[in-house]
Amino acid sequence: MPVSQRLRDERKRNGLTLGEVAKRTGIGESSLSEFEHGHRDPKLAQLQRLAETYRRTIAYFLDDGGPAPEIVLWRQKPEPTVAAQIEAEFLQLSRQYHNLEVWCAERRPCELPAAAGDPATFDYANAERLAYDVRAKLTLGDRPGQSLLPVLEEVCGVKLFHLSFEPPGTAASSVSETYGSAVLLNARNVRWRRNFDLAHELFHLLTWNVFRSGDGEGIVASEREEKLATCFASNLLMPADVTRLAVNDAIKNDKIGFDDLFAIARQFDVSVEALLWRIHFLYRCDEVDTRKDIERCKLFAAAWEDREQDTPTERPARFVALAIKAFRRGQLSQGRFAEYMGISRREAMKFAEQEARQDEAVAIPSA
Repeated sequence: MPVSQRLRDERKRNGLTLGEVAKRTGIGESSLSEFEHGHRDPKLAQLQRLAETYRRTIAYFLDDGGPAPEIVLWRQKPEPTVAAQIEAEFLQLSRQYHNLEVWCAERRPCELPAAAGDPATFDYANAERLAYDVRAKLTLGDRPGQSLLPVLEEVCGVKLFHLSFEPPGTAASSVSETYGSAVLLNARNVRWRRNFDLAHELFHLLTWNVFRSGDGEGIVASEREEKLATCFASNLLMPADVTRLAVNDAIKNDKIGFDDLFAIARQFDVSVEALLWRIHFLYRCDEVDTRKDIERCKLFAAAWEDREQDTPTERPARFVALAIKAFRRGQLSQGRFAEYMGISRREAMKFAEQEARQDEAVAIPSA
């Protein structure tokens, strides 16, 4: 693929006009147009500025081979310009994570039990069975919400990032031959909402080869696929047998108090709304009554939602650890390290002063 086409494709993918690129790079619009139409090639310094703007490497534009398609699957896609910017940052972080793994010789293949089947016949029973299998294979226990994120990150090799964007209910996932499986969660959501979003996106990763067309475009899942993902997430985070036990223990005179509902939601680290929908399907409650109960619980959330609301970091702990390791080994320059970490060069200097010592290890006697 010629440089001109890649420049044009990346500008459009980022939702930018020629004028906006010109302001960001200091390159005239006429020159940018000539680059994109192949009338002349950009100089190396100009290509560097364009690569930084599009969150790509120079090598990407100079590679003769066709780039592998990078699909970002949105649960609820934001406004196009915002979506393009978020996608670019998400994919760049995923590529950077992959680079760090390679440089540190710590590549971790994604170990997820991929599903198979026909998208036309994949139904709720399949989604429920998949949730059961995943919970067992990943040994997530009776309350997976407490361990799902660290298991996916540290054991399964999923690249997981948190960015802030609107609308707050959105999340996204991507699968690539280069960086593997990646998930983007909204940092503005509370942890128990992010838990459900993570389980929801996990379904898309597991069924990627079942539902994805591989056309390389940013897409939104169909309504049916989203319902299957919700079914999977509900079954994964609130296993039927364990949830029934918790609910039955709290029932008094065929009713369950709001205090008990919020307590059970805390146990499974999910929202009360998610719990009420799980109860709805397990106990075959009337849908109208369930919706009314959800609205009533929202009114009491401030009083009963006694949970710590954390703000996650953009980059996972392993990403940061690998970046520091690569920097201290001299595999990352100070400027590139600052770029990967999302910090200033001045802040990067603090890490430069912390040179690796030979005694940074723990002796383990041989068995």
